[in-house]
Amino acid sequence: MENQFTVNNPATGERIQTVQVDNEEKVKDALKRGHEAFKTWSQINAHKRSELLNKWSLKLKEHKEEIATIMTKENGKPLRESRGEVDYAASYIDWYAEEAKRIYGRTIPANTESKRIIVTKQPVGLVAAITPWNFPAAMMTRKAAPALAAGCTFIVKPAVETPLTMIRIVELAHEAGIPKDVVQCVNGRGSVMGKLFTESDYVRKITFTGSTAVGKTLIKNSADTIKHVTMELGGHAPLIIAKDSDLDLAVEQTIASKFRNAGQTCVCANRIIVADEVVDTFAEKLAAAVSDLKVGNGLDETTDIGPIINQKGYKKIKSQMDDALENGAEVLTGNKYDVDEEKGTYFVHPTVLKNVKTSMVMMHEETFGPIAPIIPFQSLNEAVKIANGTPFGLAAYFFTNDYRTGTYLSEQLQFGIVGWNDGAPSAAHAPFGGMKESGLGREGGLEGIEPYLETKYLSIGNLDFSGE
Repeated sequence: MENQFTVNNPATGERIQTVQVDNEEKVKDALKRGHEAFKTWSQINAHKRSELLNKWSLKLKEHKEEIATIMTKENGKPLRESRGEVDYAASYIDWYAEEAKRIYGRTIPANTESKRIIVTKQPVGLVAAITPWNFPAAMMTRKAAPALAAGCTFIVKPAVETPLTMIRIVELAHEAGIPKDVVQCVNGRGSVMGKLFTESDYVRKITFTGSTAVGKTLIKNSADTIKHVTMELGGHAPLIIAKDSDLDLAVEQTIASKFRNAGQTCVCANRIIVADEVVDTFAEKLAAAVSDLKVGNGLDETTDIGPIINQKGYKKIKSQMDDALENGAEVLTGNKYDVDEEKGTYFVHPTVLKNVKTSMVMMHEETFGPIAPIIPFQSLNEAVKIANGTPFGLAAYFFTNDYRTGTYLSEQLQFGIVGWNDGAPSAAHAPFGGMKESGLGREGGLEGIEPYLETKYLSIGNLDFSGE
């Protein structure tokens, strides 16, 4: 096992920090300590847990600029997006600080006078999380906050590309008064850590955000110890624009969805499906707006599009672009690259493509980059067929001002998250998750705390008071 890895700034190639890899012995010790800490943390009353979560959230808000700067340096996203992510991360802690006090049980009328039936909810135990590089703050708190609120202990492995944001967030949790063994961070390669997590008898739940392929492996490996699993996996979001849409709104919201974090999000629009009647007008408006987006270092306050995270991500984007162009796609704007292999920096200018066909690779594989392919449709049935025509079902978007069209699309789209005239539907108080191969379970909202709870049924007998 390697002893350390280097965190680089994807915008400049400069080394930010070297992070020590936690060896197998250290990880196993951390898991044991998390398991032992569960015995005391789970017994702390919900109001006290809520109080500590609120203190943690306050710490994030107080250190917002510091965390955002760390995030932009290691991730590359524009600084204003990083600030927004810190707010988003804190909102999950705020929400679940309140939900901690609302883990209700119930009584069930018994079928005999001498019995009482009581249902309670109890925390599952130690939770192990693996989080991605693209949202290093929010993906952690979206898992940690409900786990801690429920009374679980929590251990997390951040992505090797972006560990520094999470290391700081965990430090702030400890500064807020959450015990060190209750929330822990370990560093290393995903394949190694995933194996240690899934094989451990101490871990009772695995929660993961990342690719569908890795998610399937974690699910399989969790089966031997019958662990609970929550999986937020890959997406390939369609965005449908009906003929009656407000095109200016659609352009604004398409940009908000497609180009956030340089298109490196699981819920960004990957396939823009536009009614024949308005496809030319929409494409022209979108290309004009996209051409104004500024590419550069995320620390520059005027930057709209930061770098691609690494060479692997860049090569995938370039391969899909080459395939599209070879098969007849037309570039309306973009298709420019600023690449420095020596430094390891990869900038892809935001690109809009027209004359896209369903046979092109980017219509079937998630791009994870700032490429917006436009494909026309003639009927709503055709639009739905294209939208649903992948194994993924995380997020979808559509634009229409006709309630009949909107109702039809909302019911026919096979996706866990749907935005109607809304390119940014995510919120801490709403359930986030996918259908089909995009995941299992939900994060956020009332539903988000349930995966961290076990249901216990108590039947009390011999309560016959008739003789007294």
